[in-house]
Amino acid sequence: MIWLPEHVEAFMAVASPEMRLALVLALHTGQRQGDILRFAWGDYNGTHLSLRQSKSRRGDKPGRLITIKCTKALKETLDDLWKEKKSPLILTTKTGRAFKKRYFADQWDEACKAAGIEGLYFHDIRGTTVTMLFQAGCNLGEIVSITGHSLRRAQEILDKYLARTSTMADNAIAKFENVLDTDFAKRPAKQQEVKHAK
Repeated sequence: MIWLPEHVEAFMAVASPEMRLALVLALHTGQRQGDILRFAWGDYNGTHLSLRQSKSRRGDKPGRLITIKCTKALKETLDDLWKEKKSPLILTTKTGRAFKKRYFADQWDEACKAAGIEGLYFHDIRGTTVTMLFQAGCNLGEIVSITGHSLRRAQEILDKYLARTSTMADNAIAKFENVLDTDFAKRPAKQQEVKHAK
């Protein structure tokens, strides 16, 4: 499943500041929960967030280094939080402590329940980001440079989720109508019938 705008709005309306920040970080970076919880202020340079992805670690080799330019909304969020930071970590509990995995999951589930969201999970945001980047016109290479997916996995996500969004279909028709080479296909059937009748 993917998070649609109505899900995001419902969640943001009822979630705690910590869970809202988690959603913004996840949507705007496409990273896994574990990596979102590890984001430190030292990873933010005022324009970009960098991290070594934990899941891409192989043996004693470090994980894949990802550097993501912050969207305007993410930059504004981080710049506002920078002034009041309570911890070396960006995302913390109310008391400035690191989230334990189970506690974070409980807080997330509670916010989803309050928002009336069923059947969507934190890990679905990663696929949502891939889909949104593609809808924005990014190619697969650009998408995986942000999310750290393999090309194959990013394509699988798009194959699974793009059909569920009408935006892509609307964009495809708009492009179709604007291509000069398809003028022959733009004529309505009714006009053709009239010509044949003459």
